Amino acid sequence: MLLANKNAVVYGGGGAIGGAVARAFAQEGATVYLAGRTRSKLEAVAEAIRADGGAAEVAEVDALDEQAVGDHADLMAKAAGSIDIALNAVGIMHVQGTPLAELSLEDFLHPITAYTRAQFVTAKAVSRHMTRQGSGVILSLSTPGSKLPGPGFLGFGVTCAAIEATSRLLAGELGGSGVRVVCLRPDAVPEAIAAGSYSRDVFEPIAARAGVPLTDMLAGAAGNTLLKRLPTLDDVANMAVFLASDRAAAVTGTVANMTCGSLVD
Repeated sequence: MLLANKNAVVYGGGGAIGGAVARAFAQEGATVYLAGRTRSKLEAVAEAIRADGGAAEVAEVDALDEQAVGDHADLMAKAAGSIDIALNAVGIMHVQGTPLAELSLEDFLHPITAYTRAQFVTAKAVSRHMTRQGSGVILSLSTPGSKLPGPGFLGFGVTCAAIEATSRLLAGELGGSGVRVVCLRPDAVPEAIAAGSYSRDVFEPIAARAGVPLTDMLAGAAGNTLLKRLPTLDDVANMAVFLASDRAAAVTGTVANMTCGSLVD
């Protein structure tokens, strides 16, 4: 198995993407530590992992709380012996689709501040253990909004660009200690939206402004990709497993383009 004897923490592990990646990590042999704000969602993922023969632990942790995240990382490292993999899959509700003329300063700044805080807090907490042990992988999630211009996505587009820049800069800072840092950039994942992800609440107002059902908006987005589809949860999970494994030992400081061709680098 690709992640045998590895210990992985997934922040936002109760969400659709975080849960899918956590299950894939466990299937490949990792012991998974699920962290998030909603225990019931975390427990549901943990139960699915255990039912499949995997190992999972759960902790209520707010990724915006530096003290709580640091304490959790310390406890995890002490109990497990190492922190080998960390994924930040935290989802934070924010406004998209509002044109600049109608966008408040608060709505513009909210995702930038919240997401970059979560990236900093979680990376700092795990990196001190990874640098001490001389190895580790830190993964984050972005979207094509980091590069694609368009009306109504100013705040989140800047956010995604910041997440990707943070990943590259962390790779430069931590590489000498044997720590790899990679960002995954999937497009919208319809399965996650159907599963009740917070992204449904983000996308529905955009579809409403366009006067189309959300399903039609997603179908249109899929039709505009080179592969004529959008990524699946399995696509994201399988890529995360590969990047977290030793088979990707030479990969760091980059963004994995998983947009199915909605964005061509």
